[in-house]
Order: sequence, then structure tokens, then C-alpha cells
Amino acid sequence: MKALLIDDERIARAELRRLLGAHPEIEIAGEARNGKEALEQIAALTPDVIFLDIQMPGMSGFELLERLDEPPQVIFTTAFDQHALKAFEANALDYLLKPIAPERLANAIKKLVPTRVAMATSTASSPAAPTTPLDRVFVRDGDRCWMVQFTDIVLLESEGNYTRLYFGVNKPLIPRSLAVLEERLDPAIFFRASRQHMVNLRAIERIDPGISDNLVISVKGGHKIDMSRRQSLRLRELMSL
Repeated sequence: MKALLIDDERIARAELRRLLGAHPEIEIAGEARNGKEALEQIAALTPDVIFLDIQMPGMSGFELLERLDEPPQVIFTTAFDQHALKAFEANALDYLLKPIAPERLANAIKKLVPTRVAMATSTASSPAAPTTPLDRVFVRDGDRCWMVQFTDIVLLESEGNYTRLYFGVNKPLIPRSLAVLEERLDPAIFFRASRQHMVNLRAIERIDPGISDNLVISVKGGHKIDMSRRQSLRLRELMSL
């Protein structure tokens, strides 16, 4: 998995490079000293993950992310703890405080989701390693915040480039497309029921026949989803003995 180190301090980059030496699954593709260099290197190297400092001259780490249409996975590395909330709002995988502890770095790396290219490369060269699907997400809706276990979410509904999450009586909207979330969810739990919906298989309460041999599924909370014929067939195959 290719990584880009972004930090204006040479000593900090060198220390992070040293710590990452204990993780052969991470290939350090390059380094950047500021936001401008980082934008150029992200475009040229297409890293799978960036280790990103926040306070840098010219452009902060948050400003850098705002300029990226499809940012890589992000692990923040900073000496300041007051930005943690904003970091998780930006869907960072983790927030590491300097000096970075080796065990904290190892835990952050476990959260990385292999890209299709990285998975294909590792499969061709060695036995497949177990992946770690995203298990929880920080969610903010107005003044309310949650750390939500994805297994508590009964339904995800696409709204353009945003996705509405349904859990309990809550239904906040997060700035991630359903397609992006689908790649990070456990396929043993979540099923793409339609172009606009993913459902938690454990939350399905009823399956009824629809028109033209399609299925209508009901999940906790009273939500009903009309499935296409193709997805209805897939669900039958998935849930049949």
C-alpha cells in the first residue's frame, strides 16, 4: 500500500519513516513539505494513504483535503490535540499525536482498507491477508455527534454525493457517497439492495414478493425497499440454504 508523508518538519518525516519501517505492507512512495508539494505528489503518485500534518505554512492539512476531489485514506499526524473533532469530521481513519507511539501507529495502520490494486498485488505475490472493514464512523449532524458502530446502522440511503444513515431514531447525513462507503463496509453484513440503498442483513424483518418476481424487504424502523430483479435474485441466493 503506497503512502505519502506530508509534514513541513524534516525530523518529523524522518521519524515517521523510521516507524513505518516496522510495517512492510506500507510502501513510502514520497514525501511533501507543504500543501503545494502534496497536491503535486498526490496527483503523480496516487497514494493509498497520506500521513498528514495539520499546521503547515501556506496551506493547512484541512485546506489540502478540501482541494482534493477524491482524497486518499487519511491518518493525521500532529502535535496538537484540539483538531481531533474536525479531523474525524473529515473522515480521517485516525489522529496520531506527536511524538507518535509505535503501538498507536500500528493500530492506525490496521484500519487501512486495501485498494483494489494493492489487493491484487498482494494476492499475486503472497497469500491474502485478512482485511479490516470499517467498523465505526464519527458522525455529526448540526450540534449532535455520535461514534456509531456500523453494525447498529440498519439502512444507508444515497442522496447524491451524501449518504443518510439510519440508526435508532437518528438519520444524519454524512459527506460520503454510498459507493465509497460500500467499499469500506463488511459485505457479510451489508447488502446493496438497490442503487440508492444498502441494508444491514441482520436488520431485515420481512421479505415480501413484489411485482415481476421482485422482492420488497422491510428493515427495522419501518423502512421498505423495492429491489430490482437482479438484486432480488442475489438476495435469494445469499440467504437460501
